Amino acid sequence: MKIRFSFWLSMIFAAAVMVPAAHADAAKGAELYKSKCAVCHGPDGKGETTMGKKLNLKDLAGPETQNLHDSELKTLLERGKLKMPAFKDKLTNQQMEDLVQFIRTLKKK
Repeated sequence: MKIRFSFWLSMIFAAAVMVPAAHADAAKGAELYKSKCAVCHGPDGKGETTMGKKLNLKDLAGPETQNLHDSELKTLLERGKLKMPAFKDKLTNQQMEDLVQFIRTLKKK
């Protein structure tokens, strides 16, 4: 029994090491942002579009957004907030992670 457990544990470990983790890609996130988000949030994330001003959107480059953990940003994308639509059924998990990485590039210096 102990040998079986050790065998399966080593197999699981080997599989975890051999399968590369998917990495978020800010460049892919930028393309998604342009097509899904920029109409309201603007190309720079400041929310200074007609719709963004009407909805009083926060600056995505500002601390209120940038201080959120990646998982919190992803949850906002999945569920939406107020007038922002939910993207859970429209984007893949990888696409949402790419978007989060792009939003991180907007951070004010």
